[in-house]
Amino acid sequence: MKRRTFIFTSLVLSSGLVLPASAQVNNISDAINKAGRQRMLAQRLAKAYLQLGMDIDADHARKILDQSLSVFDRQLVELRTFAPNPDIKSRLSEAEKIWLDYKQLLVGKAPNKTDGKSILVSSDKLMQLADDSTLQLEKLAGNSSGKWVNLAGRQRMLSQKMAKLYLGRQWNVAPADASTLLDSARREFVAAQNALKNAPVNTAKIKDELELAQQQWLFFDLALQQADDAKTRHQSAINVATSSDRILEQMDKVTGLYQQLS
Repeated sequence: MKRRTFIFTSLVLSSGLVLPASAQVNNISDAINKAGRQRMLAQRLAKAYLQLGMDIDADHARKILDQSLSVFDRQLVELRTFAPNPDIKSRLSEAEKIWLDYKQLLVGKAPNKTDGKSILVSSDKLMQLADDSTLQLEKLAGNSSGKWVNLAGRQRMLSQKMAKLYLGRQWNVAPADASTLLDSARREFVAAQNALKNAPVNTAKIKDELELAQQQWLFFDLALQQADDAKTRHQSAINVATSSDRILEQMDKVTGLYQQLS
């Protein structure tokens, strides 16, 4: 598929993350990127909710919550319009039903632990449906760039999932196996970064951005391993939240570069 250039405006999230604000899905690679971004937003919204409940950089978390709600809504409409076959359209319709309930939990009332537990469950259900759609779109793409857009894009989701699980443990709303889930996500992230580093399609620019992502990962990984000390708990949560945003921003850049290869 020949590379195409599209004109679009941009939406800048308060973390510094720049998201394309085009009114439609431009091509299959763009669809993979946006469907993959829905995975991340499902987790990011839960993380922002937990931050609000724990009063962790609350003003910033509120901005992330509001803007992520808007982006998820818009991209869901775009993806349903683009959906190239009935299976993908069905997945997106199913996601929309969960999304409506998820939104009510996120904005219906002040953050609380009871809803927090439900939000963690819903965030994973929505993430899984978005992941299914992304994988189906990758198969339809029929080229190697789709694989790398999906893999790099999945790293965005894992960054937010790990932060969500960390904060969920601190607020005592995470599932009993949260530590196991966090460790599994960490291993998956490391393995995927190694795969991306060795991708045969990598350009010099992609290699440079992946190296920057690796540096950000070191900070994030260190934050995730902080001791759960009562005296430093609040600062530890801030460190995890902010470092997860930086690795997310960097991996979004990498994902965009892989998309440009199509």
